[in-house]
Amino acid sequence: MTRGNQRDLARLKNAKKQGDQNKGKRSDDGLSAAARKQRDAEIMQQKQKKANDKGSDKSK
Repeated sequence: MTRGNQRDLARLKNAKKQGDQNKGKRSDDGLSAAARKQRDAEIMQQKQKKANDKGSDKSK
């Protein structure tokens, strides 16, 4: 029974490693590929509009 603590530490380390691997992945939001593409396109249009507005303010 001398390895009990070592086993627990290995379990904790592995759990942390598994959590870090899933950290950057995008979760499944239940959207179809077409719906996700549409949503992403709208977000990018908003970002582009914001960038254009910011750029036009500097030139005035």
